[in-house]
Amino acid sequence: MPTLLFHKPYGVLSQFTAEPGSSWAHLADFIPVREVYAAGRLDADSEGLLLLTSVGRLQQRLTDPRWGHWRRYWVQVEGEPSPAGLAALQAGVTIQGQRTLPARARLLADPGLPPRDPPIRKRRAIPTSWLELELREGRNRQVRRMTAAVGWPTLRLIRTAIDLMDGQPPLDLIDLPAGQWRPVSQAEEERLQRLLLLASAQSDGPVRGRGGRAGGGKSGRNGGGG
Repeated sequence: MPTLLFHKPYGVLSQFTAEPGSSWAHLADFIPVREVYAAGRLDADSEGLLLLTSVGRLQQRLTDPRWGHWRRYWVQVEGEPSPAGLAALQAGVTIQGQRTLPARARLLADPGLPPRDPPIRKRRAIPTSWLELELREGRNRQVRRMTAAVGWPTLRLIRTAIDLMDGQPPLDLIDLPAGQWRPVSQAEEERLQRLLLLASAQSDGPVRGRGGRAGGGKSGRNGGGG
């Protein structure tokens, strides 16, 4: 049964069906494989890595908030990040009345990505900066809400990696251009199988984080942290 990685461009829903009344594209415009579902969403106005699978146990494991798989984002923000702001992101900030879990946050040199289509907004008097932000929960538009909470509006958001297990390489976007997909490699498949074996051996785990099941539902703009 197929499991694949997709580099979702801006303006694409994380689902295979069109949203009524929406001009957003959707996964079926890019991926001919059917009966796979996204294991963790990205908002339509976010970019980056999606894992799609027909293996229900794998989808459940990667989206169950009890397990808190780290997800890495590159975030272009408006303004110049301060040490105090980074420390606040690392410790957790309050959004929508709830405090986020501690995160990993650091300044990132300009990664030199191809320009986004459409381009981000730019204001001459306000510089932009890049952050690398890692989360282990996936609340609605969480990255954007977190950077806004410390005074840096998000301009561009790309998910670059998904961690599976401690000590194992993550799934990432290396050599996968925007709009392209590929089956997981043999090495990636072996890591996913080890994750499923671990899941079978664990009867329960620490209840940490918040979130919900991903899949082929209607809202392609919620969940996943992006």
